[in-house]
Amino acid sequence: MSKVVFVMIDGLRPDAIAAAGCKTLLDLQRRGSSTLTARSVMPSVTMPCHMSIFHSVPPTRHGVVTNDWMPMARPIPGLIEQAKYEGLHTAFFYNWEQLRNLSQPGSLTFSYFRKTVRIFPHGDNMTIDVALDYIPTQLPDFAFVYLGTTDEMGHMTGWMSDGYLEQVAYVDGQLGRLLAGLPEEYTVLVQADHGGHDRSHGTEMDEDMTIPWIIAGPGIRQGYTISSPVSLIDTTPTLARILGVPADEDWEGRSVEEVFV
Repeated sequence: MSKVVFVMIDGLRPDAIAAAGCKTLLDLQRRGSSTLTARSVMPSVTMPCHMSIFHSVPPTRHGVVTNDWMPMARPIPGLIEQAKYEGLHTAFFYNWEQLRNLSQPGSLTFSYFRKTVRIFPHGDNMTIDVALDYIPTQLPDFAFVYLGTTDEMGHMTGWMSDGYLEQVAYVDGQLGRLLAGLPEEYTVLVQADHGGHDRSHGTEMDEDMTIPWIIAGPGIRQGYTISSPVSLIDTTPTLARILGVPADEDWEGRSVEEVFV
């Protein structure tokens, strides 16, 4: 069992990492295992993607197909519910309110929300400030840190525009600040939920569906490029393995075993 910080950079296209000169993410790739060809789900929209990530099933199973959440007709325990059953300390830090529905009420140990996603370029700073105050002192077993300004800038100026790449670079710097403040015992997974094209996303286009998936920490292979296909529904089974949490029988993803030493 290891402790985990899971960072979501909403709307981060893999080709933006090099284009924006993302020193933190490039260094994380060198220190861990990664793929820049992981896949999102359809529709490639934020809430359906996050429901798929945390419950390891596609939208056809959990039923959320827009950014308007709705309860599952046949509920599946997600990563946070499984962690609660095992008595783990879990924490969420986010600036997009809809994400409050990713776990059942009463499942989290700590939750922080403040709507700052449309404050540029500093909208994610407050989220990171609170995470840096909490994680090194309270040492949660699992922490989710959501950074949403990259997606907002994509909608405003277009994916791969100068404004978008500048925001990606800025958020990469803030990610570096977060990682520098974490205790060494933490495994870190950074990924996107979807990409984008023009000023939108949600289609089956590669620009929308291809995402980065980067993991580093104790017991993770270093400087390794993942060869097998990775879907975002594989995130929760992989994190459950690291946390020592049993996978639910209804999860459809798999643990990405090749990243482990």
